Amino acid sequence: MTPPQSRLILASASPRRRELLAQLGIPFDVVVADVTEHEDPATHPRTMVAHNAALKAGHVAARHPDDWVLGADTTVYIDDTVLNKPSGLAEARAMLKRLAGRTHTVFTGVALRNLSRKISIDEGVTSQVTFKPLDDDAIDAYFKIVNPLDKAGAYGIQEGRDLIIDHWQGSFTNIMGLPMETVKQILTRCGISGTF
Repeated sequence: MTPPQSRLILASASPRRRELLAQLGIPFDVVVADVTEHEDPATHPRTMVAHNAALKAGHVAARHPDDWVLGADTTVYIDDTVLNKPSGLAEARAMLKRLAGRTHTVFTGVALRNLSRKISIDEGVTSQVTFKPLDDDAIDAYFKIVNPLDKAGAYGIQEGRDLIIDHWQGSFTNIMGLPMETVKQILTRCGISGTF
């Protein structure tokens, strides 16, 4: 019997990650990992995002052992503090005020799993983002066009960035939540390109 063809599965509910991965032209399915992410503020963000990416990929891979499963996790880090998704608009506003006029780091962990082939790859990417000074009016204007509640650090770089961001260094797609340069390298290394 011929073994079943391996699919690529994105273990993420993020619409931004779906959009980014689709740019590679590789067919993939989305299976959201039903896991509780580790968000202990005492954990270094590089460790935290690596753990969460591996947790998501591992959870889905256990249910789809013949497929390639890609997991990712992103967070924002400033003042020795992790800024995950805000719980409400008041916390989102406080996050943007903290980031205003300063530079912070965006950490993303990427994990690829294929259990039947015994392949486990983990990578980490960091980028720097510098915000413009922000007052309440600027934050209000930003909130009118962007939902801050589903984004680490209460912002996204892909829309409304002229209102809040001065400049950035490193991978733009990492700041969006999926560092495509790294993902493409990992997939190519595993022979995943184009249709299977």
